[in-house]
Amino acid sequence: MTNSSRRDGRQPGDLRPFSINWDPMGFALSSVIIHSGRTAVLCSVCHQEGVPRWRKDQGQGWLSAEYRLLPGSTPERQNRELLKLSGRTQEIQRLIGRSLRAAIDMQVLGENTLKIDCDVIQADAGTRTAAISGSWIALQRACERLVQQGVLNSNPVQSQVAAISVGVINNLALLDLDYSEDSQADVDLNVVMNGDGKLLEVQGTAEGAPFSRNQLNELLDLAEPGLKHLMKDQRTALSAK
Repeated sequence: MTNSSRRDGRQPGDLRPFSINWDPMGFALSSVIIHSGRTAVLCSVCHQEGVPRWRKDQGQGWLSAEYRLLPGSTPERQNRELLKLSGRTQEIQRLIGRSLRAAIDMQVLGENTLKIDCDVIQADAGTRTAAISGSWIALQRACERLVQQGVLNSNPVQSQVAAISVGVINNLALLDLDYSEDSQADVDLNVVMNGDGKLLEVQGTAEGAPFSRNQLNELLDLAEPGLKHLMKDQRTALSAK
């Protein structure tokens, strides 16, 4: 693979086209459909008074996340996960929850629960990272609305959060892989970062041969400017609404 041979014509450090559709769900506190290339994820936020039993009487709130692939989101229909979630689904929704809880001051949230739902409409790789980036946008707007409604005294969102994938194909580091790239990557890495440029999570796998510390550094160096660009896109989406 050469620098100009990506299927969609992007350079190695280019993001896929990004866009947001606001509030497709009229009854959710806030919702967006995030588009990252051909990947599309519906992210919604709902508010519940009170917290889980183990969290009561501590003066702190809670945030949880759920993630699903919708049946028609992939070329071969996905069966609905009803009674038992796959290991992949559990892993991803825990990642989303951890990433977003890192952005929240639970003391400011008080004894309120925020429920994040991420439903993949179309999967062309990067669904978990798109879910995190889209959910943060919906979360920021949801908390603004809770302040406007008088439910909260101030916005508990303390930092921005975005996520992106990077990978290695034929010794070339690439940002924001689509499925055609992800399916043949030798290394696959998901990176979550906050607005201060600090890492919240790094998930890396050697799909082929093991990768070196230098390759890891190269991938993180590629991810950081991509994440900063994505955070700018998040802010633009919020200011445009």
